[in-house]
Parts: sequence; C-alpha cells; structure tokens
Amino acid sequence: MSPLPISLQKRDLALLGGLFESRVMTTDHAAALYFEGKGEAAKKRLQKLKTAGLVGERPRQAFEPAILFLTRKGLALLQKEGVLNEYPAFDLPALDRRARVSGLTIRHELEVMDVKTSFHAAIGKASPFSIAEFSTWPLLNEFKAYRADYGGAEVVVRPDGFIRIHEMEADGTKFEHAFFLEVDRSNEVQETLVAKAVCYRDYYSRGGFAVRSGATRDEFKEYPFRVLMTFKNSERRNNTASRLLEISPPVLSMVWLATTSEVIADPLGSIWIRPLDYREATNGTPFAAEPSRRSFAYRRNAEREAFVETRIKKLRLLGS
Repeated sequence: MSPLPISLQKRDLALLGGLFESRVMTTDHAAALYFEGKGEAAKKRLQKLKTAGLVGERPRQAFEPAILFLTRKGLALLQKEGVLNEYPAFDLPALDRRARVSGLTIRHELEVMDVKTSFHAAIGKASPFSIAEFSTWPLLNEFKAYRADYGGAEVVVRPDGFIRIHEMEADGTKFEHAFFLEVDRSNEVQETLVAKAVCYRDYYSRGGFAVRSGATRDEFKEYPFRVLMTFKNSERRNNTASRLLEISPPVLSMVWLATTSEVIADPLGSIWIRPLDYREATNGTPFAAEPSRRSFAYRRNAEREAFVETRIKKLRLLGS
C-alpha cells in the first residue's frame, strides 16, 4: 500500500472498522458514533478519509444524504493493522459482492444504524450503563434453531444486531444485559418475525446462547436475553404482539416491541411493550388476541391503535 496523505488516528481505524461491519452509514451516524455528535468535525475528517481513498460514497440524488462505504483500500488498511482479526476471513471479491445490494437492503441497514446511534447517544447519558458491544453484522451473530413450521428442521437465524450493555452498581458489581435486535422491514411478511421469535425461544431454551456465552447448555437459565423488535408504526407493532399471543405456546415476555420513531427518540424511555402487556390491555375487548388461531390476516384498525395506546403499560428497557 502506498503512503497515505494523512496521519491516521485511532478514531479513524474505529470508524473504518465500523464501516466494515455495518456496510454503510451516513455522516450523521459517523458523527454520533465516533465524533461525540460533532457534525462539522465528522465532515472534515471524513473528507480527508475520502481523499485518501479509504472511504467512498454510493451514488445518490442531490437531496439524499451521503451514504458512506469502505473501499478496497480501506479494507486492506484494516487487514494490515489487524483490526479484522476477530472477523471471519473476508477477501476483496467478497467485499465487492457485499457492496452490491439493493436499495431496499441499504435502507434497511441505514435504519439499523439509526437504532444503533440512538442507543449510543442514550447510553452515553446514562452513567450506570455502558455499551460493551453493538454488532450489526448478521454473520457474526447468526445461530441455528428448530422451526416447527419447517417440519422441525434446523434453520439459520441472522439477527439485525446483538447488543451487550453493562450496568455498574455502586459497590462495583457489574451486570450484563443482552439483547438481539430485529428491525421490521415494511415489505416483510410479519409471520417472518413471529417465526424468528419462536427460533429465539428455541435458541435460549436449548442452551444455544449459554454455550455462546461460554457456559454449558444446562446453564441456560443463567443466560437470559431479550429480543428487541422495532416497527414502522404502532399498527405493525400491535399486529405482531397479537400474533405472538396466538401461537402455541405464546411468546409473552422474551420479545419487547416499540416503534422505530420511539426508539430513535429515546431507546431507554418508557416505550417498550411485551405481548403480555398487549394481552392485559386488550383482555375482554374486541381487540384481544385469539389463542391458537392458525391463519393470519394482516389487520388494520385505527380504533384499536388508539385504544391500545391509551391503555397499554409501556416499560423502560433498563432500570425501574
């Protein structure tokens, strides 16, 4: 590699590593994650990284934000610096294939980055908490689980993200909170999310996550996690909550749901609901879930959304 026209900083390598993992991000994402929210500082440094050939921009319309990606030169630098040692082997042709994705996939990954940056901003203001890991590369977080609707076959599940948050007590005791992230695609059949929820339950109960965490399968109860699902609107959120109650056995509290706008505004606020909370809010009403209902039809009912919003108890993700 020829000498670079800039002197690299530790933050540059962190940013380039983040681009490698997330595939794409905007300048706003980079500012929030690596420049303490300082937009002008991010723009100036990114311009230098672009001039050095380490960061590129996808083609865009004039009114669209710049979408950044890691170039081949940037990848070679990360490999040289040993930043990618923790990742699976990844050659240059594979990087090119990974960059050639549809506009829908890019939008989805930018939405995942929106969630990631909101968590970093919120956790930065919450003194007992710190983010130990927020990984958005599905291949790093994939696992196998059994799906009854696939004839009991084992399938591969690739989460949108995995989050580990540390909580430090006054006496120095450290607790870990683990979450998997699923960001709903507006064009996605919601039964896909329901099937994923069942897979997460299987992964937990058969000790898959315990093994991942360095324990044995028999110790699975010592390694709980929650699945965070974010949705375009309350209608899709409520439909998923209802559907999770209708399967047998129902998913009651492993999955936490919120709208994407709520998460971006304050992921640590009282914004999350569980299927259990939806059941309590709608019990005895025309909007109650129908247990063991086999067929699923997407439901639109503005009256339901307004009713649920006024009745349901929303929870905070961390703390009381």
